[in-house]
Amino acid sequence: MQKHYTGKQKAQIVLEMLKEEKTVTQISSEYGIHPSQLYKWKAQALEKLHTLFENDGKTEKAQQSDQEQKLNELYSEIGRLSTQLSWIKKKSGIEYV
Repeated sequence: MQKHYTGKQKAQIVLEMLKEEKTVTQISSEYGIHPSQLYKWKAQALEKLHTLFENDGKTEKAQQSDQEQKLNELYSEIGRLSTQLSWIKKKSGIEYV
């Protein structure tokens, strides 16, 4: 049976590798994970590490505000399209149940 690890667990294991307090063989033995898998996780973590710092200086609050603004724009568009559809149905004489 293959054991599945959460992202948090993988991050913790990769962090142990980065600390270099234990060898990869020791970590592999401790968690029962093949060393090649550990190296893959480490490579993935290092490859994506830069994304943590690429939010263009926006705080979480600013990002949330942007999302709320986009959501409001979408609701506005839905309202506008619904009104247009109702008007078209009325003018065309098509009645939908």
